[in-house]
Amino acid sequence: MLDKIEVTGNKDTRSGFGDGILEAARKNENIVALTADLAGSLKLQGFIKEFPERFIQCGIAEANMIGIGAGLTIGGKIPYTTTFANFSTGRVYDQIRQSVAYSNKNVKICASHAGLTLGEDGATHQILEDIGLMKMLPGMTVIVPADYNQTKAATKAIADYEGPVYLRFGRPVWPIFTKEEDFVIGKAQKLNEGKDVSIFACGHLVWKAVEAARILEAKGISVDLINIHTIKPLDVEAVRGSIEKTGCAVTCEEHNIIGGLGDSIAQVAATHFPVPIEYVGTKDTFGESGKPTDLLTKYGLDTDFIVSAVDTVLARKK
Repeated sequence: MLDKIEVTGNKDTRSGFGDGILEAARKNENIVALTADLAGSLKLQGFIKEFPERFIQCGIAEANMIGIGAGLTIGGKIPYTTTFANFSTGRVYDQIRQSVAYSNKNVKICASHAGLTLGEDGATHQILEDIGLMKMLPGMTVIVPADYNQTKAATKAIADYEGPVYLRFGRPVWPIFTKEEDFVIGKAQKLNEGKDVSIFACGHLVWKAVEAARILEAKGISVDLINIHTIKPLDVEAVRGSIEKTGCAVTCEEHNIIGGLGDSIAQVAATHFPVPIEYVGTKDTFGESGKPTDLLTKYGLDTDFIVSAVDTVLARKK
């Protein structure tokens, strides 16, 4: 199956969001877009041009934006709140918890510039804890798509999905290798069938996992590669079926290994089928300013680190 994964272009995932919300809004008049002074960064130009009456510029007032979004749902609107991931979660966690999650409001929290690949803006703008923050909220759906196509598909899909959603995507140009039609909320995407080791990845790290799987297959290691684009609700059956087959796993995420995808996979393993697991992600640290690809390498999130983690977990399995 790896030989069928083809790169069809290169584009940032935030552009997938911008194109997706415009298409969704054309089909659903209740969709409104809110931003906290970052319309350009969130690629909302097309939406604003076509639907100016359905756009709300909240200014640098993220907490207020969340409150407005929650209020709009009462009148049947479907608000998409937009800003950087750090400001979408850490800055407004109380408002999300009280006004959105606790009240089960149909707000779509759309967060760009997530993880280390925000790059030169540095640690104050990079957030590596947001998946953990959001998945712990009761009733919150958490989606971390892998590329432009999947982000576009997810942006459209959440319009018809009832309940609060956290949609996380990024800044850098990245390979496009999925198809929109393959995305289903809550259903993991099998990218390769294998028997020796399970690799679970989300976001930008899915492509890195594809690269690693190709290297490993060339070494004679059979990889069961799964894109966990929906962190919550987690596709438990897909995870369980894979680890029962391979007997070990590696998780890959542009996030702290504490509280992220790795913890979700480990919980499934601990509950259903304990196996050795290695984690590729940041290790209880903040980020720093730098080029996105350089940061992924420095913090151990690149292709070679996934290959090394597989070697380690296979040795543990023996």
